[in-house]
Amino acid sequence: MSVLQIYARVLGLLRPQLPLVAVLVAANLALAVAQFAEPILFGRIIDLMTQTQASGESLTWSKLLPLVGAWAGFGLFSIGGAILVGLNADRLAHRRRLAVMSEYFNHVLSLPLTFHTNVHSGRILKTMLDGAAAMFGLWLSFFRENCASFVALFVLLPMTLFINWRLSGLLILLVIIFYVATSYVLRRTESLQGQVERYNSSLAEHASDTLGNIPVVQSFTRIDREAQALNRIINDVLAAQLPVLSWWALVVVASRAASTLTILSIFLLGTWLHMNGQATIGEIITFMNFATMLIGRLEQVVGFVNVLFMQSAKIKDFFDILDTEAAVRDRPDAHDADRLAGAVVFENVSFSYDGRRPAIKNVSFTTKPGETIALVGSTGSGKSTTLGLLHRVFDPDSGCVKIDGVDIRDFTLVSLRRNIGVVFQEPMLFARTIEENLRIGNPDATDDEIARALELAQATEFVSRQSDGHGTQVGERGRTLSGGERQRLSIARALLKNPPILVFDEATSALDATTEKLIQKALDAATRGRTTFVIAHRLATIRNADRILVFDQGEIVESGSFDDLVKLNGRFARLAAAQFMTSAKEEETSGPHQPTAPQTRAG
Repeated sequence: MSVLQIYARVLGLLRPQLPLVAVLVAANLALAVAQFAEPILFGRIIDLMTQTQASGESLTWSKLLPLVGAWAGFGLFSIGGAILVGLNADRLAHRRRLAVMSEYFNHVLSLPLTFHTNVHSGRILKTMLDGAAAMFGLWLSFFRENCASFVALFVLLPMTLFINWRLSGLLILLVIIFYVATSYVLRRTESLQGQVERYNSSLAEHASDTLGNIPVVQSFTRIDREAQALNRIINDVLAAQLPVLSWWALVVVASRAASTLTILSIFLLGTWLHMNGQATIGEIITFMNFATMLIGRLEQVVGFVNVLFMQSAKIKDFFDILDTEAAVRDRPDAHDADRLAGAVVFENVSFSYDGRRPAIKNVSFTTKPGETIALVGSTGSGKSTTLGLLHRVFDPDSGCVKIDGVDIRDFTLVSLRRNIGVVFQEPMLFARTIEENLRIGNPDATDDEIARALELAQATEFVSRQSDGHGTQVGERGRTLSGGERQRLSIARALLKNPPILVFDEATSALDATTEKLIQKALDAATRGRTTFVIAHRLATIRNADRILVFDQGEIVESGSFDDLVKLNGRFARLAAAQFMTSAKEEETSGPHQPTAPQTRAG
């Protein structure tokens, strides 16, 4: 988008407040007319006085008062109109700023995980705050200054041709020269300012990334290096910004120099025209006032164009994210899923992230309601991708996923995901209280339901030890808790949701062996009657699964119960043998009476 297209779109966001916008625009038009009328009336008063003096007549108030009264009336109207515009413009700009931030935030939350994987959260936050603030400033300046300036320059200025076309032509020439000079500077600096914003975004990303990993920075003594990296980005920002500032400083200096030359030119041309009987003294004074007023308007426009140009890259980034379409969205005829039974079917499902190399290909399996299905395989074999397709993190390139005999794309996203509870490998807790984190799974849960979910997740004991119990703040991403405690809360959160389908993506990976065994027993009871999918690398945790799907390079290469797959003596059997052999060697090394090394606290 060009700078003008960006500005037009920013103004278009005022559409929900159209009645108030229309009133403010009309008020600005009236203010512009009033401000143009004052120099004209003043010039008429001067002409009346000079003509009366030249004719030898005496000047009377009866002749003067109508012009003076009109002049004073327009002046008072300008003051009242400016107050009206100022108050309402502020309120309108604030309301729309918060509204577009809300729209942006809601849109970003609905974008797929693939978008958030590729775009840093620091950049997303910076874009929202900077873009909304920039638009607020543009809306405010439009109603306070720019609307009246545009009317004065492009509507009322041409009408001065009817007063004195020679003096008017000089003023119009000034505006044309200003337009040409500003356009030239815009062309020279547009790409430079875009580069400035890219560096600013990199600055926000680096700062956010570093602040989010303070323990690593301090442990690995990276403070100086991270600070140096930030300073390098700051230097890049300055190197890109300074040439832009130099160009716009030149425009400001040129406009101020032109103001002096314009007033002098109007005076000299007006004097010459007066000597030749082609302009009155009142017309000269009128156009001197016009010139002074238009110079002020031009300086406002220079400042506005400068601000618009500086902010356009931020606003463009805002619109780029706002225009990003979710690859996964509701079909026009999608319906609510209600509560599903949990019969899951994958029919020849294939999916690729980049369109070239398949992440999974021709995956087919059927699951009955209440079954527990385990997915195993090496990293990158397609396990997480398969379950991501189940709750529509993305949609398959071919084939389809069905639940209860219905293609999941025929369900609304909200109702589908309401039926599926996911426990991620990384707990991902909010910087809120324990109870608030749990209620994300079910905002209307009773105290008894919360207690039951904590009990099933083996989290009751450690929650009761917290200083404020359920009301304890867990810090950013739950950092005040150990890894095991965070994971148990995420399990309790999923159980509190009470969905018919559960997905565990390495949910017990952060737990010590003792806690893991307790949770496995609890999960066996909690998942009874639910369709459950488990991704696991430690095979001992899935021994009781109804069926195990072995993935390799995006395909299911083996399927069956634990014992059947071991007897098959294939890939799964080799994985099992390797893990059990390792466990056996560890037991032999430690010995029956040898004390074990202390474990890191996991809750």
